Amino acid sequence: MNPEPTVDQNLWPLVLYAILAVALASGMLLISWFIGQRHAERGTGEIYESGIEVTGDARLRFSVHYYIVAMFFVVFDLEAAFIVLWSVSFRNTGWVAYWGIFIFIMILFAVLVYEWRIGALDFGPQGKKILKAYHKLKNNGEAER
Repeated sequence: MNPEPTVDQNLWPLVLYAILAVALASGMLLISWFIGQRHAERGTGEIYESGIEVTGDARLRFSVHYYIVAMFFVVFDLEAAFIVLWSVSFRNTGWVAYWGIFIFIMILFAVLVYEWRIGALDFGPQGKKILKAYHKLKNNGEAER
């Protein structure tokens, strides 16, 4: 009868791989240090991006619309991931999962209609609707307290 392999016997490839990875990375850094160029011309310490000289500050202010679109993307991207996972396992999950994803999609549709109605998807001159709807909801919430 063959005895079961112990944990120590199964870890040696992982330890060997880690040692080789560290040795390879260290070797590349040391070799580049010894054979690399060292110079101190006037432009050596200057910052550049793809050969273009710096002309201003890297901290730019983005419009609020950029962040709104980014949030919508994250929300709808996660929704797509859930729906794809559900569709892959549809045969195994049955009707319970079908009704669950149906309710999930209906909630998402309701949220999309709500965002459209308050003007969150308008990026033109009437983009102030978002703030008006927010202040209206905020004032109604405070009045109810």
